[in-house]
Amino acid sequence: MSQPVFQHFSCSDPRLQTLWDTALALSRKNLRSFEDRRVLVEGGGYEKIWLETQPMGGDMYFPHDPQAAYNNISLFMEYQREDGRLPGSIALIDGKITPQFNKLQGFCFPLHAMNLYFQMGEEKDFLLRLEKCLEKFDAWLWRTRDSDRDGVLESYCVYDTGEDNALRYGDAPCWWEEDTPPKGNAYVPMASMDMMSFSFSCRHTLSRIACILQNGKEACWRQKAQDVQKALIENLWDREKSACFDRWPGGRKQTVLCHNNLRCMYWESFTDEMARAFVEKHLLNPKEFFTPMPLPSVSANDPLFRNVPENNWSGQSEGLTFQRLIFALENYGMEPLVPLFGERLFAAVEKNGFAFTQQYDPFTGEASLKNTQSAYGPTILSVLGYITHLYGIYPHRGDMRFAAMAGPAYTFSWQLGEKNYHMESDGTCVRITLNGLSPAPLPCGFVYTFDPQGNVKNKRSFT
Repeated sequence: MSQPVFQHFSCSDPRLQTLWDTALALSRKNLRSFEDRRVLVEGGGYEKIWLETQPMGGDMYFPHDPQAAYNNISLFMEYQREDGRLPGSIALIDGKITPQFNKLQGFCFPLHAMNLYFQMGEEKDFLLRLEKCLEKFDAWLWRTRDSDRDGVLESYCVYDTGEDNALRYGDAPCWWEEDTPPKGNAYVPMASMDMMSFSFSCRHTLSRIACILQNGKEACWRQKAQDVQKALIENLWDREKSACFDRWPGGRKQTVLCHNNLRCMYWESFTDEMARAFVEKHLLNPKEFFTPMPLPSVSANDPLFRNVPENNWSGQSEGLTFQRLIFALENYGMEPLVPLFGERLFAAVEKNGFAFTQQYDPFTGEASLKNTQSAYGPTILSVLGYITHLYGIYPHRGDMRFAAMAGPAYTFSWQLGEKNYHMESDGTCVRITLNGLSPAPLPCGFVYTFDPQGNVKNKRSFT
């Protein structure tokens, strides 16, 4: 993107300012050159761009380096296989960009590719590329990941969902390159809420693309997304327990209460009722996911919970989960919870001497591996993200949102090409400027969205 992009945050609260400045400085350590392409790697020892993290990371980093943001998303489309499979990660090996197809890893991609489309100036060619990419990937999922043809997509290895060392995967292989499942394993193929949500996210996004392109496919893709959601509910949702549970081979239903339900909220595959039920019964339960440092990967009172400081998705609170949670909560109008979780993250990072590590002890907030890992990208971007979504300006599917939390005085500016956005708050009222338009001061405590004439078309309360 050749047009200027600029973002600035200034705050009267020295703690918030230090968090922002430190995170922003550390984020630059994760910029790399993949041949002639600048990318933002995951960091903290992870030197690749992963489908699990880095399209989302690129989107959130766009105002600081739009070229890296573009590459973090575009490279996955460029290296998609002809059969539709996307690489789970892309590495630089012996100086060559190398796509890796030995896992899926995750799918933090469609929402952020759409955000990139709007921020880049709504280039139709990019949108058409994205449409083709999602259509091919969704078709590949249903062709290869429903081995028993029961209408529920499956995970074939631990790294398909990025849950390194998770006990619920038992004897499953870490990697798997084949399009047919491994044989003789008790834990895979695993009927998976994540995999179903990959498809839902593809189809839901394709319906939005169709609406923009006016190609007559919107209703079809919307119905196909609803079909996936219906199958998810019928096969994996437990209404009595207010949560989804994956299934092991032979239809054996898991009892492991895992954070992956929040991933479903990130992908929007839950209904409003399901999201509210999970949040009220589990996310805000201090015995389960609302521990002193919230968001353990597995409910803290589950038999398979393990408080292991090494890379392990069986227990400790992950920076990546905090990152996805911002979008998960906002998808369901749960803005009042964003500052609650943001504050817990800020406190943990500050407590540990501004160590931005992958994991934190859910009971003490102690950072794991802080002597060797201080610039883990998802935690860095989580801190920048929570501050932005509480006191700043951010894109959302073609709109710009203005988050005006009450409290400290602050200013936040964003230039996007010829578009200029600015906020100035005294902690009680906020003045917003949109491309020269200056509406009357508005009360803090809301997230505002405006129409092109400068009128408030939507506001969401933080209380």
